[in-house]
Amino acid sequence: MNENENENKKLLDVALGRMPGDLAIVNARLLNVYTGEILDNQSVCTCGERIACAGPDVGYVIGDGTTVIDAGGATLIPGFIDGHAHVAASFTAGEFVKYAARGGTTTIVTETMEPYAVAGINGVLDFLASLKDQPIKFFATAPAMVSTSRAAMGIDPTDLETLLGQEEIVGLGESYWQAVLQNPDVFLPIFAATTAHGKLLEGHSAGARGNKLQAYAACGVSSCHEPIKAEEVLDRLRLGIYVMIREGSIRRDLAEIAGIKDMVADTRRLILTTDGVSPADLMAMGYMEYLVQKAIDCGFDPVTAVQMATLNVAEHFGLDDRIGGIAPGKTADLVLIPDPQTIRAMVVVSRGRIIARDGKLEEAPRKHAFAAESLNTIRIPKTVEPSDFGLAYTGDGDTAACRVIEMVTDLVTREVRLDLPVTDGEIKTDRANDLVKIAAIDRATVPGKCFTGLIKGFGMRSGAMACSAAWDTSCVIVVGADETDMALCVNRIRDMQGGVVVCDAGRVAAELAMPVFGLISELPLEELVVRLKTIQQAAADLGVSFPDPLLTLIALTGAAIPFLRICEEGLVNFKDGRTVDLMID
Repeated sequence: MNENENENKKLLDVALGRMPGDLAIVNARLLNVYTGEILDNQSVCTCGERIACAGPDVGYVIGDGTTVIDAGGATLIPGFIDGHAHVAASFTAGEFVKYAARGGTTTIVTETMEPYAVAGINGVLDFLASLKDQPIKFFATAPAMVSTSRAAMGIDPTDLETLLGQEEIVGLGESYWQAVLQNPDVFLPIFAATTAHGKLLEGHSAGARGNKLQAYAACGVSSCHEPIKAEEVLDRLRLGIYVMIREGSIRRDLAEIAGIKDMVADTRRLILTTDGVSPADLMAMGYMEYLVQKAIDCGFDPVTAVQMATLNVAEHFGLDDRIGGIAPGKTADLVLIPDPQTIRAMVVVSRGRIIARDGKLEEAPRKHAFAAESLNTIRIPKTVEPSDFGLAYTGDGDTAACRVIEMVTDLVTREVRLDLPVTDGEIKTDRANDLVKIAAIDRATVPGKCFTGLIKGFGMRSGAMACSAAWDTSCVIVVGADETDMALCVNRIRDMQGGVVVCDAGRVAAELAMPVFGLISELPLEELVVRLKTIQQAAADLGVSFPDPLLTLIALTGAAIPFLRICEEGLVNFKDGRTVDLMID
């Protein structure tokens, strides 16, 4: 008898009362996500990591060695699932789990694009290894690798096959619709390879409508977390696409979208997700429990809200044979809450083990030892000089026609065209009119390759700010009113092997080391939050007034948010996908 058969035999024996269970939760109200009922006087008993029986009477399987929790009429729900997370950002999985698990989250599906861009397949495998043997479960998606950089665009076919062969890989991560429609020769083979393995294509259709949305859906995309209005949700639901309603640190869309509950009769393709959460928000608000509570507060029926964070997610990913509900044979992921309207975890059970009580974690996360290769991803070959950010002009006349990135919001940009003064063959910035330099320096794909442009509306009056966690690329991104400070920021990141640095007047004003892939700090979460606040204040002292200056900075290389972005190859206009130069011919 193999291990799985042995486990099933034990489950059978417990369910039949031939042997006692391991953990019993009795006298509970059970929220049944399969039928939509809330059943009184229910009990659940486990055997190992799975549920052996659930119903009005499990007394016959309680023995001397059974741990018994009397729910006292409290409500038992399945463990929460976040179906679209970005765990490879800022903190290690261990630090993340400390706060995510205690609120009732027992499963997370995360993207892996961030380590792949800077460390390739070995980086992704090391990152996946850091997620194993934790108090909660992690699944992941393979990176589609949409990028502003042509050198980083697309995942290597061999790497994709390696990842699709991993059990924890449930599909292909978000692929931005503009890039798919503009580069079908790159992405359609990636889609075909993924579906050939029976795995899903996760979507990103922000702003797509009409025939463009139809074309994107025709590629086989199964979900999207980008709708920001109820009407956009409905458009995608009608195309058979699961819609993940985002309520996280990048955007908070739940309140605006909540009207969808009155527009559809069936909510089973609606999912709650964070799309990533900042360290400060994780500490202050919690994780998926916050989303479910907010959904209820926005008018969703409590049963529906719980389904959107449990069974709906599991069904989308084809994991509902294991997780997402409370029934015999399912993984014993259970959360005891006071009542269906109050999402506060009193007890959290993950894989049959009690991992948290009353907001305190009882099972410590595992600390992963990352490979040396993962800790050395800043491969800029030489010290950066202030002159590396020069904007030489070889044309005629005393002005140059330039494309400039202009901030519209803290994340959205547009292209403006300005005639700028030229002095001694150099295009000049204009701090008084909020025009400073921006540069992207490749640190891994084509190390040292650099493009310098201009940005307007960033608010920076002096100094510079840089970070190695630039979105969707392997770049260090730096914005600065002074080239010496720009060089100091980048060189300090090079010395620390990753991080964020703010400099002013030739000195470091604030810094945070992020040595894991140049993306992740190994600090305790509490200290990390303090350090990030220091970074934010240092940026504010330079004149940057955005709510999250670091987010604004690293998003400037991203391939998803309109309209003009930057990478080491130049400026990229999302309207046509073309890479263009600073100067206009």
